[in-house]
Amino acid sequence: MGEQGKKPLKGIRISTANIGMMFISCILYIILILVTVHASKRYNLMISAMEDYVSCEENASLVREGSDFLTEQVRLYVVTFDRQCIDDYFEEVNTVRRRDSALEKMEAYDVKDEAYAYLQTALDNSNKLMEREMYAMKLVSSAQGDENSLPEEMRNIVLEEEDVPSSSEEKVEKARDMVFGELYRRDKEEIMENVTFFLNNIVNDTLEKQQNSVLKLKRTMAQQRMLISVLFIENIMIFFLIILLVIKPLRIYIENIEDKEKLKISGSYEFKYLALTYNNIYELNAVNEAKLHYRAEHDALTGIMNRGAFDTCRQILRTKQEPLALIIIDVDKFKQVNDGYGHEMGDKVLKQVAKLLVESFRSTDYPARIGGDEFAVVVTDAREDMRFVIDKKIREINETLLNPKGNLPKVSISVGVAFSSCGFEDDLYKKADEALYEVKKNGRCGCVFYEE
Repeated sequence: MGEQGKKPLKGIRISTANIGMMFISCILYIILILVTVHASKRYNLMISAMEDYVSCEENASLVREGSDFLTEQVRLYVVTFDRQCIDDYFEEVNTVRRRDSALEKMEAYDVKDEAYAYLQTALDNSNKLMEREMYAMKLVSSAQGDENSLPEEMRNIVLEEEDVPSSSEEKVEKARDMVFGELYRRDKEEIMENVTFFLNNIVNDTLEKQQNSVLKLKRTMAQQRMLISVLFIENIMIFFLIILLVIKPLRIYIENIEDKEKLKISGSYEFKYLALTYNNIYELNAVNEAKLHYRAEHDALTGIMNRGAFDTCRQILRTKQEPLALIIIDVDKFKQVNDGYGHEMGDKVLKQVAKLLVESFRSTDYPARIGGDEFAVVVTDAREDMRFVIDKKIREINETLLNPKGNLPKVSISVGVAFSSCGFEDDLYKKADEALYEVKKNGRCGCVFYEE
């Protein structure tokens, strides 16, 4: 018995297993974080490559725009003789400097020498073209006799011997040929070709960088998946260790304590309860959302569309090239109803009007309350030949309102109608409102159709 008492117990200690699993988890999570950071860097490299391309494209546009602006000013000058064109020309060359600034900005980007050379060539060709442009402007200035006030760059230009004795008309004609002729166009095309070559080179370089980043990012993501799988397996092992080292012994102890009385333990109850709770909350939120949506689109008093929903309907129907009619309705002398019978009776009148509109028009039409006592109906698929139908409906509504049942007061409505053959036009509301004004001007209680 003594020897048995001294015999060491065999088995896995929970503390030892817990420390070991925690150590392994920490190592795996650190590796996973490092791999995730690496993946983030690869992603940032892809974004950076795209941003560099966009910046390079903008700089190429600056070269193109600067060159085109110089061409535009010199051509304007040789045609219109407007001195302002020369000032604008040299302001671009000396102050704005779009072409030069574009090349300076390119030094900050990781661009291949070949691509940079294309843009440099485009700028060099543009500078060479400037010599011809300034000479052409010098010819025109000489023909105009206005050389003293020219910028220093142009005053230093000396006309060729063959151009000195030429007449003013000949100088102007030569200047125009220099900036409008075939040689000038070819040189301009060469500049644009170099800019295009630059952009193509940048595109290819960007694609190459992105492809390399994508391949490395895929490998990094594969490492992430592997680490996540290892962590998943480790979690499964921890789960089984908990069952083996904790739960199973507890079952035995409980059976002993409870005098062989069995406890049915279900590990999935919490999840079922959580899912049931979530579903109840979700259903409640869905009902509340439907109520809020209904309240947002419907008038609280009458139950038909409100002004906001009506405006949305207008925007939708504006894009549909279908015939329709807009009916604007005012309850006549509604203020007298409110003052004489009270606001509660006024609300009943508004409800009655809304009810009659819903009952009188089709389910495909859109009745709405757009103001205090102002209503509107958008009648879809309505053409001019439906005037009689609409007029008849309005007369029937007025007949009902003028002969009310119960304790409702007698009221009537004034109606203005405008037709459109191609959706809800911008001035359709104005036309219907003008027709409504005609009804009010002529005694109310009626329907008038807008006439051009």
